[in-house]
Amino acid sequence: MSLNYEELDYRRTRFGDLILRRRRAISMGGADVYEVKLDGRFLMSSIVNDSENALADLALAAAPREELDVDVVVGGLGLGYTARAALDHPSVRSVLVVEYLEPVIDWHRRGLVPLGSELTGDSRCRMVQGDFFGMLDGDGFDPENPGRRFHAVLVDIDHSPRSLLHDSHGPFYTADGLRRIIPRLHPGGVFALWSADPPDEGFRQRLSAVFTEAKAHPVAYYHPLLDCEDTNTIYVARI
Repeated sequence: MSLNYEELDYRRTRFGDLILRRRRAISMGGADVYEVKLDGRFLMSSIVNDSENALADLALAAAPREELDVDVVVGGLGLGYTARAALDHPSVRSVLVVEYLEPVIDWHRRGLVPLGSELTGDSRCRMVQGDFFGMLDGDGFDPENPGRRFHAVLVDIDHSPRSLLHDSHGPFYTADGLRRIIPRLHPGGVFALWSADPPDEGFRQRLSAVFTEAKAHPVAYYHPLLDCEDTNTIYVARI
């Protein structure tokens, strides 16, 4: 039986102290819950991943594809649920995950998080340490294939376009910043973004100014520990 509470890793980062912890949820029959805190703020949990899965599912439903040919970029690794959901699609040929925080990649490689072994053991999945926003320019996301284009770019980094992990991310959410995605996509490619906030019509309009179509999809889910309903938003846009 696991300990009731265990701090699995602690690191100092540019964004503040990063903590990975595991605790037993007595109210859920003693299930293990993995949680991440950054700079004293709760960042993510393994207990609910509906919207992280929806990020991949909604994007890939809109992506141009033929059988076993879709290449995907995931900006932000986290606990790995979006990457795993993308890999679950038979049409996906490759998933390249760009993660700024090296410790997060290390958690997966060391098997400290539930999906670590699954993702690192899948030959279609590769993790790259880097600044997603900075890699939009120059040679792009794949150091092994400069200028490479993808069928879908999925982003789960900031809490929302209005609630950022760092002020330096702000320019990305402007129309000019969003245009930087276009050269990284194949014709008809899809950009999708996760947000913890309700739909933001201003941001959707900025997407519409850049892409040929843009939709905001509310994703409602039940949080068992808090015993309440909540809603996240997935934005999906196509060129």
